[in-house]
Amino acid sequence: MASSKTHEEIWDEWRDLLNMAPQELEDWLETDESKSVGDTEDGESTGHKSGRRIVTIKRTNKDDISDDQWDHMATVVGYINRHLSQGGPQDDVETSAWRYSLMNWGHDPIKDS
Repeated sequence: MASSKTHEEIWDEWRDLLNMAPQELEDWLETDESKSVGDTEDGESTGHKSGRRIVTIKRTNKDDISDDQWDHMATVVGYINRHLSQGGPQDDVETSAWRYSLMNWGHDPIKDS
């Protein structure tokens, strides 16, 4: 699914929204909390699988990003924006499935932006 946004628009939003470093995201994806959220197919949630792709993309030079990776970046940006617009829980955000799901997609909502 190609995005109507330019690569530059996707890049800017990606950099604004994805506030977890590759190693931080990799470490998070190893936790039980990370694996406890999301819709699963073949035993791994869509968000968890996305998180692994995000780590790879974050470690790729901008000029070397493939069209498929740009498409995934646009999907990630859209997912995070939609999830954030729903608003999180009123209490216990730190241990909420809402936060855990966002973290699988590379965004920790309790981090200072």
